[in-house]
Amino acid sequence: MASSYVTFSTVTPAVGGSNGIDNNRSFDRLAFARRRLAPSPNAGRRIFRASVLAKSSTEKAMEYRKLGDSELNISEITMGTMTFGEQNTEKESHEMLSYAVEHGINCIDTAEAYPVPMKKETQGKTDLYISSWLKSQRRDKLVLATKVCGFSERTAYLRENAEVTRVDAANIKESVENSLKRLGTDYIDLLQIHWPDRYVPLFGENYYDPLKWRDSVPFVEQLRAFQDLIDEGKVRYIGVSNETSYGVMEFVHTAKLEGLPKIVSIQNSYSLLARSRFEADLVEVCHPKNCNVGLLAYSPLGGGSLSGKYLVADPEATKKSRLNLFPGFMERYNGSLAKEATIQYIEVAKKHGLTPVELALGFVRDRPFVTSTIIGSTSVEQLEEDIDAFLMTERPFSPEVMADIEAVFRSFHSYANSSFLTLLIPILGSLVTSRRRLFFVETERKRQ
Repeated sequence: MASSYVTFSTVTPAVGGSNGIDNNRSFDRLAFARRRLAPSPNAGRRIFRASVLAKSSTEKAMEYRKLGDSELNISEITMGTMTFGEQNTEKESHEMLSYAVEHGINCIDTAEAYPVPMKKETQGKTDLYISSWLKSQRRDKLVLATKVCGFSERTAYLRENAEVTRVDAANIKESVENSLKRLGTDYIDLLQIHWPDRYVPLFGENYYDPLKWRDSVPFVEQLRAFQDLIDEGKVRYIGVSNETSYGVMEFVHTAKLEGLPKIVSIQNSYSLLARSRFEADLVEVCHPKNCNVGLLAYSPLGGGSLSGKYLVADPEATKKSRLNLFPGFMERYNGSLAKEATIQYIEVAKKHGLTPVELALGFVRDRPFVTSTIIGSTSVEQLEEDIDAFLMTERPFSPEVMADIEAVFRSFHSYANSSFLTLLIPILGSLVTSRRRLFFVETERKRQ
């Protein structure tokens, strides 16, 4: 892709055992044989596959990109693991991890709070499942990323004798020690702040509320704690997640000013249904010529919504899917506007002989500012479909496909903005009226 911001190489590796990717510097150029699986009776995400024409695509090589200004070369797909221990058993988790690395994925993303939904009873299971699988792998062939929780009163159970989790030195060090123990490794390749210590709009909130501002751990204190862990050899690189332009720039500026470790990555949501917040200004901030921070895009399928499975009338087809298993979880993708947009994107996919999954993942794959796309799945079959979407569809999408995608985006982006203004105008009107009433009451009181 001529316009790509990221540096990449293409290989077809077999990862694991005595062969595979050395994530420290280079890659072994080894071929692998593709494994085909029998279709599952619960293949809900392939519901639209029969309605598109069969394609005679040739599988392309997995691409590997340098993450920010680190020495980590990671696959264009990162294996997400947040379902391990909640929706997936240990055996299922191992099968998916093995399938992932056999097909070229070398980056695995977890978090101290996983699996999701986050709760005390299951916390840490994801790491334990990864740990038992890692025993049969070459650790130096893999990039292991995890996350430390940000400010939250609901995750205090993660710490000893704490009422809240923070991103201060004590919390960071306790988190890392526990993560290393659960994962059964002596170092973490990429340690990310799961969400900021300061207030920011999170997980579906669209606007910053100035009234929610609160004191937070200074950026310099956070970076000094990371420096200590890097000096101890327990962490190689650091990154952020669910972060804003202000946060990225403060971290980068503070690191430069104080001679502390610089963040190399940002893990934010990005998909056909969640574009504007990143494209508005984070693309500029993270550009290699500016802050040089690589995007690890999560929820590229909008919590599975963009597969179209939640549009199926039969509730049995999706009763074990995330948004139905956990009511209220990722509610932002259940709204009528998101569903209407999904329907139109599915029509675009059909028009161009693609499945909804291929359209959604191919779109994120081709964005020049995306270093790696985090794929989560609950079965090997889902994972196979996702990897195929990267490796077996046209790269990059044709101008005609992109034009149709942009047409849908513009129509809903404009509608969302006009709908917001429609809601905002009467609210502002009410506020103005209230202030006028208060003014007249106060004026009358003074006269008396």
